[in-house]
Amino acid sequence: MADLPEADAATRAYLMQWLDTFAGYVREVDYASARPLFHPDVLAFGTHRDVIAGVQSWMDTQWDNVWPKTADFRFALDATRILAADDGSMAVAVAPWTSTGFHQDGSRFDRPGRATMIFHKSGGTWLCVHSHMSLNRGVPQQSHANRPVKAR
Repeated sequence: MADLPEADAATRAYLMQWLDTFAGYVREVDYASARPLFHPDVLAFGTHRDVIAGVQSWMDTQWDNVWPKTADFRFALDATRILAADDGSMAVAVAPWTSTGFHQDGSRFDRPGRATMIFHKSGGTWLCVHSHMSLNRGVPQQSHANRPVKAR
C-alpha cells in the first residue's frame, strides 16, 4: 500500500505558518485579519452549526460563539499532518488544537479539539475552502468569557 501523500517541504512550511497565523487571529479575536485566509464561499462545520456556507455566515454563527468566549487557541503544530495532491493544487491539514474555556464562575478549563482544513491553491495563494473544527469528547461545549472583538 502506498504512503499517504505528504506535502512537500515548501507546502508544509507555508501551511504550518498559515495555521500559526490563523491561531494568532483567533487569540486576538481579529475577524478582519482572519477573513482573507479563507475562500469567500468556504464550507465549514463547527460546534454551533452543521454546514455553514460562506465566511460571513461562519463569522456570524461560529466565530462569534467561540472566539470571544475562549482564550489561548493554538494548533499543536508538532502533531499536525499536511497532505497534498500530486499536482500541488489541494492540501489538507489534520491538526489537534488547544484552548482555554471558562465556566460561568470564571474558572478555566482545558478545551482541546481537532481540525481538518482543506486548502486550494490558485494563483500562488492558498485559501482554506473547508474547515471542520470540533472539540474532543467530554469537553464542555459552552464557554463563558466575554472578550471584545478586535476587528470585524
